[in-house]
Amino acid sequence: MKVTISRYDPVTGEQPHFVEYDVSVNTAARVLNVLDAVRDTIDPTFAYRHCCRGGQCGSCAVRVNGEPVLACMQEAHEGDVIEPLDLPRIRDLITDIAPVMAQIAWLNGGSECPEVRQADIDDIKPLRECIECYSCISSCPAISASDFKGPTIMRQEQRLNLDPRDNADRILEAIDKGLFSCTTCRKCVEVCPKDIDTPRKAIEKLRSEAMKRGLSLPAHKALASLIEKTGRSIERKETTFLEQVADVIEPEGEVRATIGFFVGCMFNGRVIQPALDAIELLRLNGIRVIIPKDQVCCGSPLIRTGFVGFIPELQKRNIDAFVKAGVDTVLTMCAGCGATLKNDYDTPFRVVDITEFLCEIGFKAPSKVAGTYTYHDPCHLLRGQGISKQPRILLESVAEKFVEMPARCCGAGGGVKSGQPEEAAKIGAVRAEMVKKTGADYIVTVCPFCEFHLHQVTGLPVKNIATLMMEGHRK
Repeated sequence: MKVTISRYDPVTGEQPHFVEYDVSVNTAARVLNVLDAVRDTIDPTFAYRHCCRGGQCGSCAVRVNGEPVLACMQEAHEGDVIEPLDLPRIRDLITDIAPVMAQIAWLNGGSECPEVRQADIDDIKPLRECIECYSCISSCPAISASDFKGPTIMRQEQRLNLDPRDNADRILEAIDKGLFSCTTCRKCVEVCPKDIDTPRKAIEKLRSEAMKRGLSLPAHKALASLIEKTGRSIERKETTFLEQVADVIEPEGEVRATIGFFVGCMFNGRVIQPALDAIELLRLNGIRVIIPKDQVCCGSPLIRTGFVGFIPELQKRNIDAFVKAGVDTVLTMCAGCGATLKNDYDTPFRVVDITEFLCEIGFKAPSKVAGTYTYHDPCHLLRGQGISKQPRILLESVAEKFVEMPARCCGAGGGVKSGQPEEAAKIGAVRAEMVKKTGADYIVTVCPFCEFHLHQVTGLPVKNIATLMMEGHRK
């Protein structure tokens, strides 16, 4: 097979460059087998790291076609592009991991050795599988925009925070290492070969501990106070969506399905028109919409920033509202709300995203709308719900021209936009450059927070997918 490998030797003074290699390997060969073949049969000076060959040491992590993988575990394919992790480079595929290793905390024990209970071990276990491949560090969008030391650094801080033998103040240490700079985009989970859920198991837990000690960011404290006081994360400044619509909205023609509609705070009080467009889109597709008026904030902003004390009440109020409405399917149109209802609630009903549902039951194709469109994957939809194809199917049905764009966090999530806006802007600037390369006239997404932030950092119009589809139908 032919592969392309990034080469670099500082001794020669030559800049990093790509070289194509044609090698012979066995069927189902791993990327590491390909690297071995290049070294053994073509260029013995080719440099890369490897050790155990069993996915346990993490030393052979590289990027294949832009994504971090373990070379010993990833199957090689014709045309693969192999590069080092996005870390300081020593030579060829070898990166300098020493600065990252220096940030990883070690157990700081005292003169006494407290008993480690089984409960402690059970809590620590999800965090102790790390093989220090640093794929998460290489992929994290927040590191280059802030003083954030990275996901596995936070993972280790929480691991030690849970260990009764450790006597260091891991909360202050985590804050000093950028605890509040994580956007909880879950890219680290996506690339982790051990599937360690660092945002949920470490970062959100550390933030919760910080909150109990009064160490949360001022903006997060204010937001938590607003939600506890009003049940909403957005102050009421105009007539809300819930105040404008009926409890039950019948479809045009035959009833094909009935759903409960969860609107979310942003679409209820800040960007109302996309929610109205979504209702009209559902009507056009034969869907009866039931809208409980006693629904409240899903709690996502509180969970992400560590204010979890009020979560049970919000969960109960929302679950009771939809159970009372008698629906077995609740539809969301906000990526963050959907991810929260699916992952942080134990609901007696099914939760679906609007793009997921329309593709599932089938939808009327709208007329094409002029312009060039690109799609931004909201992190809470792509990684939080595993939804990628469905928004693209809808977009391709209505856009005159659709240009694909790689997924990347825009910086709006995890409380970073509200708590540390300068860092959110830096992350957004990277995303803006990616948008610019597409040449698109418009950005389409399925998250109100992404809508606001992307418009701010790009200057381009940002449309909700429901709004765009209704433009096609009205046309």
